[in-house]
Amino acid sequence: YGGKSDPNCRRTDCGRLPERGDRAVNINQAFKMAFKSIRSNRIRSALTMLGIIIGVAAVIVMVSVVQGSNRKMQEYYERMGTNKITVSVTQWGGQDITQQLYEYCLSLDNLVLGVTPDISSSGPLIYGDKSTEQMENGQPTTITLGSTQFSLCNNFQIGKGRDLCQMDVQTGQQVIVLGARTAEYLFNFQNPVGKTVLLSGHPFLVVGVYQAKDPDSAFSMDNMAVVPYTTNRLLNKSNKVDSFVVKAKTAQTTTEAITRLTGFLKGIIKKETGFFNVYSENQAMKESDDQNKMMSMVLGGIAGISLLVGGIGIMNIMLVTVTERTREIGIRKAIGARRKSILAQFLIESSVVCGVGGLLGILIGFIGTIAAGQVILHALILPNLPMALGSFLFSVAMGVGFGMYPAAKASKLQPVVALRTD
Repeated sequence: YGGKSDPNCRRTDCGRLPERGDRAVNINQAFKMAFKSIRSNRIRSALTMLGIIIGVAAVIVMVSVVQGSNRKMQEYYERMGTNKITVSVTQWGGQDITQQLYEYCLSLDNLVLGVTPDISSSGPLIYGDKSTEQMENGQPTTITLGSTQFSLCNNFQIGKGRDLCQMDVQTGQQVIVLGARTAEYLFNFQNPVGKTVLLSGHPFLVVGVYQAKDPDSAFSMDNMAVVPYTTNRLLNKSNKVDSFVVKAKTAQTTTEAITRLTGFLKGIIKKETGFFNVYSENQAMKESDDQNKMMSMVLGGIAGISLLVGGIGIMNIMLVTVTERTREIGIRKAIGARRKSILAQFLIESSVVCGVGGLLGILIGFIGTIAAGQVILHALILPNLPMALGSFLFSVAMGVGFGMYPAAKASKLQPVVALRTD
């Protein structure tokens, strides 16, 4: 005024760029306006966030449950024993290969730790008035006919008494080693060692009990018992041994051991007299892992569709917001607001809506994961932190992506046209 200017003037519309402090104030103001807009339209904002909330929660729950299932499956295979190779032989008129296979595995001492027959018998175990047929979960006790290396090949350790010895196997002694679940059911708090149980009507002396390795499972692998495989004629009325378990030293030597065993069996079993199959539990574990990863991707994709629908809802509501606030945009541009300021304002608003929806989705996802873990897997499962953080960042990115078109449309409005809007 009168050729003088006010040194305290801080207007940003006088032909100069705003200082850094001005920009910080503008961003803070934009966030305040965004939260004010959410509060002023609570129901509309909640419905807009719903797609984001459902999508983020669904992704977290589905992926976490699949990952938890995969972990439980891996733990199951580890308890059952890794690096196991199952050899199944079917012959008609052929000779028993037990001794040949045993001697060949001994020659592979750099690859193989042990080998044992793995034959089943179906008879229940009876002690006093208790029978394993009457166990509370209805799971039949697994009776396996094995050798002295059964526990080594199947990852069992003796808890009481002793394991099968070479004399038991050579002479076909009627001795038995019980699994922890079977021993607990038949003998409760008594020490089973030295007691006699009936198996298919035949008395067997309990010489040991294995340590529990699967105590929490309803269908526990501890519900088992092992007797010498030389009692096969007594229990199964046969001398035929057609199934074996070979324990490789490491996961790396498992593949080579399978190759060697396949070549050996091809040499002694002719196509005219039978066939065989060599299979590794490591392969089953890998296949299970691959299937779970595929399922995780499929379920994540299905949940991602919900996020896409939520993003479209965000774009729709932001277009409505631009229409409702056209006059406000015109006034702001008339007093000097720049296009990028309008663009940033609406992008921040859409990002805040998606970000709040993402946080609520993460919270519901955590609760849903815990509930689903207890119901489906009977275990405590928690989503991992990177996935939760990634879900939040993805929801904010969706706000930017789907809010870009409405924000660009708002920033392109001409002040004169906008001010004419009722």
